[in-house]
Amino acid sequence: MKTPALPSRPLEALRELTPARVGLGRSGASMPTDALLAFTLDHARARDAVHTAFDAPYLVAGLAGLGLHVDEVSSQARDRRDYLRRPDLGRMLDADSRRALEQQGSGGDELVIVIGDGLSPAAVNLHAIELVRHFALRLMEAGIPFGRAVVASGARVALGDEIGAVLGARMVAMLIGERPGLSAPDSLGAYLTYAPRIGLTDERRNCVSNIHGAGLSYQEAAFKIAWLVREGMSRQVTGVALKDESGTALIAARPID
Repeated sequence: MKTPALPSRPLEALRELTPARVGLGRSGASMPTDALLAFTLDHARARDAVHTAFDAPYLVAGLAGLGLHVDEVSSQARDRRDYLRRPDLGRMLDADSRRALEQQGSGGDELVIVIGDGLSPAAVNLHAIELVRHFALRLMEAGIPFGRAVVASGARVALGDEIGAVLGARMVAMLIGERPGLSAPDSLGAYLTYAPRIGLTDERRNCVSNIHGAGLSYQEAAFKIAWLVREGMSRQVTGVALKDESGTALIAARPID
């Protein structure tokens, strides 16, 4: 049997398969100038994504345009500096926000969508509305009613637990900006929690991450999220008790050519 020929330029071939920094070369004892400038630019983009202003009015208007009832709340983090230094403050509603939600009473919603700025407001501003649009269509197909969304400033993932508990939701879907990386400063994540309440930890959640232009598409993410919502409500669990088998379901749903 003939051995396949190796690529004549294996590092160049590898670079086409990954955004990772491989085979950068060197100039004396340092990186080449082009590689150093590219790294510096990506680092600056990641820093900018963390400090981008959260466009809550745009998100509220966009969600309302999809026919959702929208509330706007804030965590106990008073500003971005507070948020970054005190993660615990981003997990709790401020007094005014909690009071406003409590006054509305428990609506008994099956599902509440929470959109939080997280560590990349840039990702949320860019992707959240379109993801909800695709997600809503999948939920309608699955016969899962929902009509409520909450836009949360200064939010960590666990803030969704308190919001869901106050509103009496069976499940919370938290869409939030993920920690920016050097290859993806605008990545969005979705965290799903059944029977939300204060004090839950991450093993009680399912996560669909890496939603951005070069990662998971809106269509793929919406399919995964809708599958997890449907199965989570049916089995009354999320997290380590709910294995994500949406890939198998997606293959089964595709027509055979």
